[in-house]
Amino acid sequence: MLLMAITMFTKLMMGFPFMVVLLGSLLLYIQMNMPNLNMHVVVQQVITGMIPPALVAVPMFILAANIITAGQAANRLIRMVKSFVGHIPGGLAITTNASCTLFGAVSGSTQATVAAIGGTMRPMLLDAGYPSSFTLGLIINSSDIAFLIPPSIGFIVYGVVTGTSVGRLFLAGVGPGILIFLLFSIYCYIYAKRNNIGSIDKASWTERKEAIKGAILVMGFPVIIIGGIYGGIFSPTEAAAVSVAYAILLEGLIYKTLSFNSMIDHFLQTGVITGVVFILVGAGNVLSWILSFLRIPQQYLPRLFGQDPSQLYVVLIVVASYFIACMFVDPIVAIYVLSPIFAPYVISTGIDPVLLGVLVTLQAAIGSATPPFGCDIFTAQLIFRRPYLEIIGHTPPFVLILLLVTALLVMFPQIALFLPNMAFM
Repeated sequence: MLLMAITMFTKLMMGFPFMVVLLGSLLLYIQMNMPNLNMHVVVQQVITGMIPPALVAVPMFILAANIITAGQAANRLIRMVKSFVGHIPGGLAITTNASCTLFGAVSGSTQATVAAIGGTMRPMLLDAGYPSSFTLGLIINSSDIAFLIPPSIGFIVYGVVTGTSVGRLFLAGVGPGILIFLLFSIYCYIYAKRNNIGSIDKASWTERKEAIKGAILVMGFPVIIIGGIYGGIFSPTEAAAVSVAYAILLEGLIYKTLSFNSMIDHFLQTGVITGVVFILVGAGNVLSWILSFLRIPQQYLPRLFGQDPSQLYVVLIVVASYFIACMFVDPIVAIYVLSPIFAPYVISTGIDPVLLGVLVTLQAAIGSATPPFGCDIFTAQLIFRRPYLEIIGHTPPFVLILLLVTALLVMFPQIALFLPNMAFM
């Protein structure tokens, strides 16, 4: 396993795409250490990881995100939020934070949020006097809220792997997502005050009403998705198809930003992104199978957890493991590989699987923006064309806030469990 880890790290440093890093390292390990293994078994494990019906929702939500990212949804959300908070200290930074939160509720994708909100807000933040590194840290970390606000692709994957209700996970992510938004906003307010960064003119109520009118249909996404699921109208998987239909209706017929040719482009882009995601899902399943086949968890975990671990101890070990793993590998792979390993200890101590799902997905969100290999860091590098060190320069304060939210969730689980417990009484 040490050879596989070294191989993966070397390929990452050489700039290979992560799916090549993971699959290439796995195949090299199999050829060198398991030469008698029938490769048909490996192919079967890849396919097994991709076939759960709930994963059908993933390409649907990706397609909906692609359509609205290229349309007017992001700008309308930004205009509405800015009209209410833009005039207070840190107003533009809070606008960025709030817009990322709202757009996450529309797209469910951190990368789509970085592209849609960051592309519009970063020039405004720079013009207002915010340092470049602060704007980048704010954008990529605020975008991580999309991993917790439904429709979260992270929750879908976790639900598939562990058999946890995706509907309960969606609701459980709302409280932590709002908490992160509030703490980020407080930090932005304090940062702007301490650095004497100016704000914009206060909008009139007429301007606010016009902004609300312009964005009200965009807010139909979370209303339709969450309301439809918990109203019993459709399942989370069906909600993904409804979100695509609503995106086409909104951007194609109402805002008129979607042409037939651009629709074809969105289908092609979704195919490419979905292909990468599902390759990672399949590869993660293979890695999980190899670890189980070699009985590595059985060799090391009993020593780590001891004979009768407490709930708190198990939660801390699991959270720390995901946090470290997601700093180096794609969150989807980490969820696929680690969840089956920790499952026996989680079940034996009676930890609520929904709470654990929120904690795990939060660590995946933190890892997406944490050096050295957080995927949102490289998304921002591609979009904004800025050096790596500049992008990660202002990451620590936001990561500390996210770790604080993790601690609060461990101490006060009802932050996450209140809504699902109330909805499923």
